[in-house]
Amino acid sequence: MTEKSVSALLKSRISTRAFLDKPVSESDIREILEIAKFSPSGGNLQPWKVHVVTGAARARVIAAARQSLSGNPFAVESELAIYPPNLWEPYRTRRYALGEEMYEKLGIPREDKAGRLAHLARNYEFFGAPVGLFFTLDRRFDKGQWAHLGMLMLSIALVAEERGLATCMQEAWTTRAKTVCDELGIPDSEQFYCGMALGYADKSAPVNALRSSRAAVEDFVVFHQE
Repeated sequence: MTEKSVSALLKSRISTRAFLDKPVSESDIREILEIAKFSPSGGNLQPWKVHVVTGAARARVIAAARQSLSGNPFAVESELAIYPPNLWEPYRTRRYALGEEMYEKLGIPREDKAGRLAHLARNYEFFGAPVGLFFTLDRRFDKGQWAHLGMLMLSIALVAEERGLATCMQEAWTTRAKTVCDELGIPDSEQFYCGMALGYADKSAPVNALRSSRAAVEDFVVFHQE
């Protein structure tokens, strides 16, 4: 394992959308989680729950999602809105631009709606990654604990990156929240957030050359000095 600085890891991490058919051992997954569990958590609540699927469990979840999609591809099972309605600027343009850059890398033009839907459906196969993670919180928690969960997810992604693995945080899974919970027996007391794909990146895939742009510091920081 080649050691990288936190700065390097943050800059090299991307949303990987094509993975190799190469297994990740349970011991490797456990090591990542053993380190990521030291993520910041106010009051040391450590409110997160992580459901890891590999092997037959992964296949069951994919099959359940596929069946759900075939029955109603536009159903939304999530209780959480991923984006606010009528997204405003500059956020609307950022989201639109990223989508167009991704489909350009994939070679799928705007008029090829079937091709774009087919790629979207790859979310529910973890883009070929051998490991899937789903994140939930006890329903009694509030916004502060959701922030804790987000920090855990980033920690998992960075530790994976450090070990030569790749990830993709997948909010797309929220549209199949009930399907996943039913299949895995996740109790109703837990609120589903999203999924994450984990595996080895297919570095030959053009889509994995996509690195989303970031706004200038001046666009989101205000220095108060007097």
